[in-house]
Amino acid sequence: MSTDASLSAQARFARQAMQLDVFVEGAWNWQVPAPLLPEAALWAGAAQLRLQAGTFSDQDGALLAWLLRLCRRAVQAGVQVDGSGLPDSMRKLLELALAVPPQAQTHSAQGPGFFVSLGLITLHVWSDLPRALHFTGEITQSLWRLLRGRTRLRRRDFLWLIEASGPRALPIASLISFLVGTILAYMGAVQLAQFGAQIYIADLVAIGMVREIGALMTGVILAGRTGASYAAQLGTMQVNEEIDAYRTLGLSPIDYLVLPRLLALLLMVPLLTLYAGVVGIVAGMLVATTVFGVGLREYFNETVIALSWSHILIGMFKGTVYGALVAFSGCWRGMDCGRSAQAVGEATTSAVVTSILLITVSASLLTILFQRLGL
Repeated sequence: MSTDASLSAQARFARQAMQLDVFVEGAWNWQVPAPLLPEAALWAGAAQLRLQAGTFSDQDGALLAWLLRLCRRAVQAGVQVDGSGLPDSMRKLLELALAVPPQAQTHSAQGPGFFVSLGLITLHVWSDLPRALHFTGEITQSLWRLLRGRTRLRRRDFLWLIEASGPRALPIASLISFLVGTILAYMGAVQLAQFGAQIYIADLVAIGMVREIGALMTGVILAGRTGASYAAQLGTMQVNEEIDAYRTLGLSPIDYLVLPRLLALLLMVPLLTLYAGVVGIVAGMLVATTVFGVGLREYFNETVIALSWSHILIGMFKGTVYGALVAFSGCWRGMDCGRSAQAVGEATTSAVVTSILLITVSASLLTILFQRLGL
């Protein structure tokens, strides 16, 4: 410890009978190392800790933090603290800090066990079901009011939502569909080439993209892009109390905020699904003709033969279902959002997770259903 109080943080300890005196002075800041706390031998038999302050050449929160650690150690040792020798402002801050108990660690370092986590997830899902059913009922009532002409969509907002969920999604849908079509063609070609049946790459890519993968990838893309956007927009409106303003004015936020978003996706998703299928077929054609020696005309003819209207309609139907689930999840999580910035982030994340989960479950059920029906 330096003898120059202006260059370092100094703390002198003196023991007088049952009293421990601590005298602090010098330069106290976070760049200067703080002195060590008194050793345990100095606390032995002490009944009172008296704090005194000298002259400070520099001072910030480092001094108060050091005194707080010292006082808490004294309290733990059963020693009474006397801060009358400190400046009034410092003494009041120290008393205020001591009045707040240290935060106890509430979580185990290892975290909850498997069954605890499973139980918490189950309770969370169980509590979400009534809210999801209630939100579904509100959307159904809003659709019924729209069909009866008792509510109207704002044309400008509706057209903007159509543009945001449709044309603006074309670049990312094109890229993902092209790459997925390329991967599907390569995977099939490796196996088909063993039997000299490269021509059937066209069947694999066309049916796979149009009937299943195009709709599935479109739904996943919209879950991360549009569903998250809906949740963030409505969640921010919830934080800014704009949704409360709708209700105060006697306007249904479902009619003016949720229904347009749902209808916009329902209109755009079938077209995006069909577009994704076409892009995937083009990608498969490029792979088959340039790498595996399949003729362009032969590939085109085989694609036309393989595809039927049932494949196209089933793919568009699945895409429509996935789009409805994305719109539902995004709007539900946004309307159910809390009143803070953290709540908006959680709602956005939850919207994406919920959308992908519902898409996966519905894709499995629809595939089994159509196979059972022979379609």
